[in-house]
Amino acid sequence: MKRVKTAVVGASGYTGQELLRILLLHPGVELVCATSRQYEGKRLSDVFSRFRGVPGSDFRFSSADPSGVVASGAEAAFLALPHGVSVEYGRTLVEAGVRVIDLSADFRLNDPAVYEEFYGKAHVDPELMREAVYGMPERHAEEIRKARIVGSPGCYPTSIILPLAPLLQDGVIDPEQIVVSSASGVSGTGRKPDIACHFCECNESMRAYGVPRHRHLSEIEQELSAAAGKTLRITFIPHLMPVNTGILTTTVARLSPGSSEQRVTACLERAYVAAPFVRLLGAGTPADTKNVTRTNFVDIGWTVDERTGRVILMSAEDNVVKGAGGQSVQAFNLMFGLPETTGLMLL
Repeated sequence: MKRVKTAVVGASGYTGQELLRILLLHPGVELVCATSRQYEGKRLSDVFSRFRGVPGSDFRFSSADPSGVVASGAEAAFLALPHGVSVEYGRTLVEAGVRVIDLSADFRLNDPAVYEEFYGKAHVDPELMREAVYGMPERHAEEIRKARIVGSPGCYPTSIILPLAPLLQDGVIDPEQIVVSSASGVSGTGRKPDIACHFCECNESMRAYGVPRHRHLSEIEQELSAAAGKTLRITFIPHLMPVNTGILTTTVARLSPGSSEQRVTACLERAYVAAPFVRLLGAGTPADTKNVTRTNFVDIGWTVDERTGRVILMSAEDNVVKGAGGQSVQAFNLMFGLPETTGLMLL
């Protein structure tokens, strides 16, 4: 198998760590650049002790800027950087022939006005933003294969879009009647110090945050509107739960006239029959985060409340794997003609 020269830019956060965990053992990857200004010159194993003894763990962090990433010979670059920083790398890398997978929000949206509304500043490269492909393999595989730049989906959106999009596309549910409640592990807030995320603040506690306009709403509504064929708005309530990783999402939607649990089941089975990382649990089976953490799987269960005429969708994933690093590697595999599951069948 040909090994693709690969860079990870911003490699020392939780998502960067997860990317390195996958890429160090990926048979189609040759790591040529891993950047971290904070840890420049240190070996990967110096910063992440879990990597000790793993081939490649003596590779050293650098502080490479966009030109330095190009000079490394990288053919692919994962950008695990904050929003507003990734865009500083995008144009230089793409024009140098490096294929980019961005894990921030800088290239997830296709409307610069929506980006400015939700992220509080104008996008500095709207042309490249419009070119970027939304990197959800289950929805956009063919576009991802040909893309120069991919905007890898957020963690919450992955758990919400995958159950809902097929039902909206096939008219199984009412697009005007959707309410989503999600809970994420604390790693979803990032590795930077934040008193709200200290152990004593999070342990044995659970709280909502980011209501009523969490930033991820922008991409959720973009993708669900595309599936529905019309602009829609949903109610989204995120929560912080006292675990390291994992997302549990419960979505409630009104069934369209004539829809049933059997129609929901048939629609989801048709949509994901060939999707290696979507596990359909079947009607009446709730999803459980313990079964997906440290994997690239998303589990989806559902049930219909006949009394109210609503479907209840239940999904679970790991927020730093399927919700971040793993999903971006899934897109990488498609971009470089590798089997979609390469390096990702981790249990």
